[in-house]
Amino acid sequence: MAAQRSMLPAALRGYRRSWLAPDIVAGVTLAAVAIPETMGYTAISQTPVVTGIYTLIFPTIVFALLGSSRLLVVGADSATAAILAAGLAGVGIAGLEPSSAEWLAWTSLVALVCGALLVVARLLRLGFLGDFLSSAVLVGFLTGVGIQVFAGQLPDMLGIPKGSGNWFQQQWHLITHVGDANLWTVGFAVGTVVIIVGCKRFAPRVPGAVIAVIASIVISASLDATSRGVAVIGAVQGGFPPIGLPAGIDWGDVPKVLGIAFSCFVLIIAQSAATSRSFAMKHSERVDVNRDIVGLSAANLAAGLTGTFVVNGSPTKTQILDEQHGRTQVANMAMALVALAVVLFLTGLLTDMPTAVLAAIVFLIGIGLVDVRGLRRIRAARVSEFVIALLTAIVVFSIGVQEGIVLAVVLSILEIIRRAYSPEGFLVGVSKDGAPTYVPAVPGAESLPGLLVFRYDAELFYANANRFSDDVQALMAGAPSRVRWLVLDCSSLTDVDYSASLALAGLITAVHAQGGVFAIAAADPSLLAGLRRYGTLEGFDNTHIFPTVEAAVSAFQAATPTE
Repeated sequence: MAAQRSMLPAALRGYRRSWLAPDIVAGVTLAAVAIPETMGYTAISQTPVVTGIYTLIFPTIVFALLGSSRLLVVGADSATAAILAAGLAGVGIAGLEPSSAEWLAWTSLVALVCGALLVVARLLRLGFLGDFLSSAVLVGFLTGVGIQVFAGQLPDMLGIPKGSGNWFQQQWHLITHVGDANLWTVGFAVGTVVIIVGCKRFAPRVPGAVIAVIASIVISASLDATSRGVAVIGAVQGGFPPIGLPAGIDWGDVPKVLGIAFSCFVLIIAQSAATSRSFAMKHSERVDVNRDIVGLSAANLAAGLTGTFVVNGSPTKTQILDEQHGRTQVANMAMALVALAVVLFLTGLLTDMPTAVLAAIVFLIGIGLVDVRGLRRIRAARVSEFVIALLTAIVVFSIGVQEGIVLAVVLSILEIIRRAYSPEGFLVGVSKDGAPTYVPAVPGAESLPGLLVFRYDAELFYANANRFSDDVQALMAGAPSRVRWLVLDCSSLTDVDYSASLALAGLITAVHAQGGVFAIAAADPSLLAGLRRYGTLEGFDNTHIFPTVEAAVSAFQAATPTE
């Protein structure tokens, strides 16, 4: 029995028969939302409409079998689609045109390379790389993608040609050509927006996108919309997803797409890990991020081998699955079967669907990515992180998605370095009832007359060691009364490197030279062992090492004034 259990996919272990019906219902409901949504994403990736549905078939099934998350929905994603399209457009491949068979082959190559990068990440246990995209940076990045996405759909919603040049030039072209809009096209777009928004507002369980798609096809066919200047999708080549390597691709072309694949790789790890963790925590479950990387790598390899593009873990579709009370990946496999049925039997019905309808669906997806509320929360919490998020958003929509993801990673790392170099410092005091108090460590402050208890909220290492020493000596020089005791509160200090140990030894010598006492409080045993190994505590009076800050303060108060 145990052997049989170990052979089950991680996300399906402990499955109960009572979950089957809710999972199937949730999967079918999810398909009703995900299919038109992924069709819309093809407007971003600039690939055939059917390739969006393909992302919900084999990639979804493969992740369900190999990943660890019970709920994470894998499929086409607006952010990775935007990275993909912008990246391929900037590679400069002669004769490469969006929506062509060659373009699709290149998108599949990116998926294969991305899958390979995820394999390497799993082998080297690099799941932590996703943590280098902070929540603030991710909010800014997705907001920038959202602005780029919804702005990019406006020409199709108005029925006017898209402008060329950078983002600002494209918006100027849009503004100056609004008068050329086709009213029938606008009507389909506005109708789609009204139906989807209305359903979300008044009937959230009703799949508004499906209703809008069906209604638009019926109206378009009945009124012969093409004769009125309305662009339609046209014939959609359905059938079973094509199995095999991308046609016409030379493996020597891999370096050309490595940058695009790496940008997708970073976002996939960050977004999928955050989504898996948030839903696992919500249901008091555990998630293995490295196991999910296995599933995501296999999902992208499956995408590249079945005629479609990069896939990612989707927060919005996962949220929908959770709201529909889906319990496991069985729900996602049910969605995949519905998607397979659509491409096998129903693609012929999509011929008369106006492109404005897909554009409107993607427009609303882009609007949903613009997280104004999140930006406000970040600004209220920490202005520096808000500036980083805002700068990332601006770079994404005005310069490029690839540049935005690189900037996001760089800014996140720089923020880590900034915090480590210039962390908060506090003086620990004692209130009248004996409770500890914390005030900013600025010259002119003291814990008690003659006492400074300094807390440093960062690891002490070569880059911040001299600043640490300078800050402490500035506190001593600016203290209202002569400092007789300096206590280093080590409760948040767990490691000191060799360079920092020299700076700390110099500070101890300086305090002793002024006739003061240097004491250590709340130090971890491993920290003390490291300091002794470095020789920092040579000649140090072990009676001035205290288990707690309170014990150090009591010892100071008990000492004679001449000590």
